[in-house]
Amino acid sequence: MEEKELIDLIKTGEGLKLEFKEGFNIQSLGREICAFANADGGKIIFGVKDSGIIKGFRLTNSQSSQIQTIVRIMEPALNVEIEKLKNLVVINIPEGKNKPYSYTGKYYLRIGANSQQLTRSELRGFFQEEGLISFDEKANKDFDLEKDFDEYKFKNFLKLANITDNLEKEIILKNLGLLKNNYLVNAGVLMFCHRVSKFFLQGKVTCVLFEGTSRSNIIDKKEFDDDLISNYENAYNFILSKLNTRYIIERYRTEKFELPKNAIREALMNAFIHRDYFSNGHIQVNIFIDSVEISSPGGLVKGLKKEDLGKISLSRNNLLFDLLSRTSFVEKAGTGITRIRNSMKEYNLNVKFESNGFFTVTFERERVWGTVKKTTQKTTQKTTQKILKLLKENPLLSRKELANLIENITEDGVKYNLDKLKKEGKIKRVGPDKGGHWEVLE
Repeated sequence: MEEKELIDLIKTGEGLKLEFKEGFNIQSLGREICAFANADGGKIIFGVKDSGIIKGFRLTNSQSSQIQTIVRIMEPALNVEIEKLKNLVVINIPEGKNKPYSYTGKYYLRIGANSQQLTRSELRGFFQEEGLISFDEKANKDFDLEKDFDEYKFKNFLKLANITDNLEKEIILKNLGLLKNNYLVNAGVLMFCHRVSKFFLQGKVTCVLFEGTSRSNIIDKKEFDDDLISNYENAYNFILSKLNTRYIIERYRTEKFELPKNAIREALMNAFIHRDYFSNGHIQVNIFIDSVEISSPGGLVKGLKKEDLGKISLSRNNLLFDLLSRTSFVEKAGTGITRIRNSMKEYNLNVKFESNGFFTVTFERERVWGTVKKTTQKTTQKTTQKILKLLKENPLLSRKELANLIENITEDGVKYNLDKLKKEGKIKRVGPDKGGHWEVLE
């Protein structure tokens, strides 16, 4: 590796395949080498702070011998390469060919920018069932880096991840592990595409608001077909727009949302990161009067048991997890389920986790809001009143135009309300769908 390549790599920051070490610690070093060998390999750079500031490091003969001892006593043994460049030292760790590897009898795996201890059976189960083919690291030969790559979304990610944008795009993509044989890998496609369904039909997200507690009647429905971050933000905003807020009068008048927003964010982002992208299923958000469901295909990652939730973390899409871990969307690996549980406990509400081909998080909705049913009925009544008022003013308005004029409603939501008004005898359609007009009867 040349000096400029190394400096550019440091500017990208720690991640799935890169670890910074300010000093020499024999115990943590053995853990990191073992974790990289059990994942896809990586580099450890001595002389760099976690923040990316270069301090420099001089490797002694004794320390060099200790590194060789670490890899020799690993089970099975491993070979690594040590490079000295200017005032830095780089250990190049290959992906192990005889996984799983252990160090001092313990097993570690690289999860995002962290190394996590797992049992041997957890690791073996993961490798046997999920680790053979990694969807997010597979090169996508259908993606054209010139025509299909969204520069705005790329720059937005760099800003979110606090990565300098004064490097060439190809260098950043390479250092992030997103280029393979000059093709963008699937993780990069999900992040920087214009429209995800062009490459993965299963990448769409469907959000539905139902009437009551069953799937019988749809009030509103929206399908999002953008890049991963946009789909996440759009789905999150859809959920928020359909739930309720109340005011708490203590010393000051403050707002409290019906469900903890951080729990919704966590469950939704987990659905995007940990889902099985080989499955034809898609992420589904279902909102009922009494609950909110967030489902993603794939169920629990092999090697994990239900009782492990909130304790350890394994991901089908380790590279995708690494990318999102660089942003504020993802916090410390393995703690998301615990944060969801704790947030719902503070609200005195239940949350349920199910795994049966899909992984589903079900949030109980609070019944004390007036109730939720009354609030929903009141919201629907206000919407129908707005539609009647607008149609009186302009009988030629289309569903799309009505959706643009009314806050927090889609075309499907307008259709539901128009059908409801027709059944109640308050409006009727005169003439064909195209070229006709509405007549308000009340």
